[in-house]
Amino acid sequence: MLYITGNMHGEMARFEDSRLRKLKKGDTLIVCGDFGFLWDGGPKEEKNLKKLGSKKYRILFVDGTHENFDLLDQYPETDWNGGKVQQINDNVLHLLRGQIYEIEGKKFFVFGGGESAEKQMYVDAGKWWEREMPSLTELREAVNHLREHEFKVDYILTHEPAPGMPAMKVNPKDSTNQLDAFFDELVKRVDYDKWFFGSLHIDRKITAKTYSVFNEVVPL
Repeated sequence: MLYITGNMHGEMARFEDSRLRKLKKGDTLIVCGDFGFLWDGGPKEEKNLKKLGSKKYRILFVDGTHENFDLLDQYPETDWNGGKVQQINDNVLHLLRGQIYEIEGKKFFVFGGGESAEKQMYVDAGKWWEREMPSLTELREAVNHLREHEFKVDYILTHEPAPGMPAMKVNPKDSTNQLDAFFDELVKRVDYDKWFFGSLHIDRKITAKTYSVFNEVVPL
């Protein structure tokens, strides 16, 4: 089985929740951004990653806005299920922006990242990375991969929603950026069944095709 959930922010308690304890050997859990288990690189974090690496199910994550990209950059890229990933350990994989993966016979287009709503606060704390926002290279690579698949996938997994989605009425932005513009084009051009995102910190079915995920563990 495949399951989708939202932001974890490095909280090990989430893995003790009954909704995750039911996952079995061979299952896959996908986290839609702000995974948070690569944040300070300290001994406690290393211990937690080792625990996650021993889980009976696989853990995949999309990057969000609150990730330590300096730590992530230390992991080499490798090929996995049709796309590039960073292998954190035997059981934990970082799904990279613009890649398309085939998992359990379904195609997943992934594009993480976003713009911190409280950017200045994180800058002042020394916990902000410019790479939270995608580069033009990542955007172009994403379009090329979608073109190779004739702009058709089963699922889209992101941290942020497209700005035109009804979800944005919950937490409207003051302005848009290049990622918003890119996601607007995805809505228009890509044939997909469902889009999952995690940045709003709510569990809600927004439309028949779009889902905001947070604490719930949604089976596919």
